[in-house]
Amino acid sequence: MPGTRSPVAKLLLFGATGDLAQRMLLPSLYGLHADGLLPDALTITGTARSEHSDASYRKFAKAALDEFLPEDRKDEEKTKTFLARVQYQSLDATDQAHYKQLSEKVGDVSGGLAIFLSTAPSLFEPVIKGLASAGLAGDTVRIGLEKPLGYDLASSREINDTVATAFTEDRTFRIDHYLGKETVQNILALRFGNSFFEPVWNARGIDNVQITISETVGLEDRAGYYETAGALRDMVANHMLQLLALIAMEPPARFDGNAIRDEKSKVFRSLRPIAPADASRDTVTGQYGAGAVGGQIVKSYTDELGKPSTTETFVAIKAHVDNWRWQGVPFYLRTGKRMAVRRSEIAIQFKPVPHSMFSNRGGLLQPNVLVIRLQPEEYIQILVMAKEPGLDRDGVRLRELPLNLSLDAAFAGRPRRIAYERLLLDLIEGDQTLFVRRDEVEAQWSWIDAIREGWTANDMKPKTYASGSWGPSAAIALTERDGVTWQDD
Repeated sequence: MPGTRSPVAKLLLFGATGDLAQRMLLPSLYGLHADGLLPDALTITGTARSEHSDASYRKFAKAALDEFLPEDRKDEEKTKTFLARVQYQSLDATDQAHYKQLSEKVGDVSGGLAIFLSTAPSLFEPVIKGLASAGLAGDTVRIGLEKPLGYDLASSREINDTVATAFTEDRTFRIDHYLGKETVQNILALRFGNSFFEPVWNARGIDNVQITISETVGLEDRAGYYETAGALRDMVANHMLQLLALIAMEPPARFDGNAIRDEKSKVFRSLRPIAPADASRDTVTGQYGAGAVGGQIVKSYTDELGKPSTTETFVAIKAHVDNWRWQGVPFYLRTGKRMAVRRSEIAIQFKPVPHSMFSNRGGLLQPNVLVIRLQPEEYIQILVMAKEPGLDRDGVRLRELPLNLSLDAAFAGRPRRIAYERLLLDLIEGDQTLFVRRDEVEAQWSWIDAIREGWTANDMKPKTYASGSWGPSAAIALTERDGVTWQDD
């Protein structure tokens, strides 16, 4: 019997004909196969409602690889051997009789089975029940759960309870694909692998932290989901809070799933709830109007949707972590669609030096800033003060200069893997380090629910902002009343 940290012999992909499978999962699995990282005997069974034979699904998978694989990763022979691993079984997730056929297709799972489940929250109960009844949920089976894992604390608990009827926590892998990004993992290396950050990584050394995830796209093909979710549930409740936790967590004793997730969970429990009385002061919501993005005229959210809506496509939040390390340090979170640029970034502004020896000579100091860029480029940058060359007869001239560590350039010879490659391999091998534990998820939802309750209590409606901008003007006021400016450069 394989343990929780041993590779499985079989992989089962739900939603195998969907957009995620085509763009991410199949290319990721191919990449792992091409580099010899998958177990030699691993079989991959795809399942979805669509009707396919093994042969027609292999053609479908081949078309996805042709479209979404980078040219330098394509190899005809490796594609052929990868597709030989793949088979398919159609499934109506609501029909319990179909799971017996799925089980027969998957075959013997005594050597271990990993399931990747991407489904609507309403289908979790019939899917988990069906898997259990068909013998696809025993001790040798682990399950990866793609979001959305509910839309509030109550629905999240219901899903977690449903999953727990068939899968123990050590066999449950909740996926947040941001945790698979190289630069996100580099936050841990930056913080805990370098001695000079830790002494100032606290309220004595840091003035504020800003986390921005901005998108230039609009609804695309996600209207049905997004209209019921909004920016708060879609981005803040998972990606942004996970980034906040990695910045704010205490040093773990070791690099493993329990130690890291223990420290993240403490951060979530320390988040100061935003009371209804503070919601209008500490949060801003917006919805994009018409405008121009990348030189192209674009429609408003409601025009794209085709009906009136009060769903937020932008949210900014001033958050606090109420513990010894972070007391008094604001964490500003900002995310939105149809914004000026596509960017995922963490900016940490340090406190100014206690005394400027240059002020009597006209030298002006700026606080140091550490910028961790996750996308579209991947780099770490420190903004430091330097003296401009010259004889200084008219005073000392100081200027802010960047010290750059480009991860793309520094590791140019190494393959840049997409997040799902790492996460799928960790699921197959049973490593939970980069997956989210139940107590984390529920603590996140508890904090998010309080914000939404505040919006309802104050009858807060999203403010319109022009597409191609940085969101509503109220988001600027959120920071500037504290003397802080968003890092928009």
